[in-house]
Amino acid sequence: MSDGRWWERRWFALVAVLLGAVPLLSPALPPLVDLPGHMARYRVMLDGGTSPLATWYDFHWRFVGYLGVDLLVAAFAPWFGLEPTVKVIAVAIQTLTITGMLWLSREAHGRVQPMALLALPLAYTLPFLYGFLNYTLAMALALNAFALWLRLTRQGRFRLRAALFLAIAWLVWTAHLFGWLTLGAMVFAAEVARYRALGRSWARAILGAAVACLPLAPPALVLLRWHPGDGAGGSDLWTRFPMKLGWFVTLFRDRWQWIDLASLLLLVLLLYGSWRRRGQARSASLAAAALAMAALFLLLPFGTAYVDARILPYAVILALLAEGTLPDRGRLLAWVGLGFLLVRTLAVTTDLAMEGRDWQRRLVALEHLPVGARVAAFVLNRCEAGWAIARLNHLPSMAVVRRSAFANDQFDLGSTGLMQVRRDGFGAFANDPSQIVVEDRCAATAGIPTLRTALARLSRGAFDHVWLIDPPADLRVAGAARVWSDGRDALYRLEPQGGIAAR
Repeated sequence: MSDGRWWERRWFALVAVLLGAVPLLSPALPPLVDLPGHMARYRVMLDGGTSPLATWYDFHWRFVGYLGVDLLVAAFAPWFGLEPTVKVIAVAIQTLTITGMLWLSREAHGRVQPMALLALPLAYTLPFLYGFLNYTLAMALALNAFALWLRLTRQGRFRLRAALFLAIAWLVWTAHLFGWLTLGAMVFAAEVARYRALGRSWARAILGAAVACLPLAPPALVLLRWHPGDGAGGSDLWTRFPMKLGWFVTLFRDRWQWIDLASLLLLVLLLYGSWRRRGQARSASLAAAALAMAALFLLLPFGTAYVDARILPYAVILALLAEGTLPDRGRLLAWVGLGFLLVRTLAVTTDLAMEGRDWQRRLVALEHLPVGARVAAFVLNRCEAGWAIARLNHLPSMAVVRRSAFANDQFDLGSTGLMQVRRDGFGAFANDPSQIVVEDRCAATAGIPTLRTALARLSRGAFDHVWLIDPPADLRVAGAARVWSDGRDALYRLEPQGGIAAR
């Protein structure tokens, strides 16, 4: 590599992987939307049987298709602490994701392509920023597993491939069901493309790909007795289909709209130009995998778990990785890709640092909360959501993590989840989304109660504290003693009897 193709060197691969960790170094706690809710489950898992948490939460291990981070936390948190363990896992997911991208580019083209640099920032998009750690762990594993599949296929080591992927399929499925599903889709599409390149008919190519994928199939047997209960299902495919265009437009949505939209525009223009260019090298395997992922994105319903939106970034990643580069354009494109990577890294690093400091300021409230308290928390959502991601809706779960308290924002996955909430006495305020409230002026259209309405409906005697996050500046609470406030958020202690009202 004496011709100056620095992006193909091992030292650059190491730098790229380390860059993937940079945005997570500053925040003490990664400010990812759902992460506090999941951390509350980890806390119950770790010491729920020996703390007040056993009063309100039940935790039972089950062999279900989203155990990846739970198992890692169970193994390492007793030694290193819950919050440090979760942060290290989040960093590991991002570095593993970037490793998978670089490996795929190398396996598909024989060397890392400049377009791969444009794919790397997609590690920090909706699936990760929303805190879907089990899913992003599974997808990081799936990307690396797909690269291994391509390598073994290129080497003609089909028996070894089958043996290894019997185990890999279970590993990815255990991390998250949808990671296993997408791995199967990528592998199947790549095999169809390979057989077609060998001159097989479509029928024989599809049959051959199906046979090749058999080592990935055994986890499907679990679905005969277990079905995910995370809101992934739904029959809203056509009624909400226009939302899919919205997911594409907001692909890079983070904090600064003009940076995020400019990032999307750059990718669209470069991909379009690459597709239109004559003589453009392209990996048929990765292009077919990208089309398969795009098909999944279009066909899956919206659901409440963002199942379609989760897949979109990986479809774009594969589309970028599929593209090779003409010799006369590689160096320029590599510099563009490097600039894009650095700008996106700086933007996400700054955003997470700002949000992390905001979280820590708000979490000072927990220093004034007794261990074992019962907290009704309410997070105000503005009528106009704006572009920046709202990351506070599950912050109340940190009361579970740090104070072994009850908080009303836990996910309820019913009998399919590892943890269940005991609803007795809490009524409609037992779990998510009872913590979400809106401003008075948008209540008529949002379908979510205002803070005043929620406080009026609060179960009498069920809670001993109320935690208000981002309440209206003019809100006054009667019937409770304020024990902490920083001028924005406030923590109130309730009397055993009597009511509470806002005015």
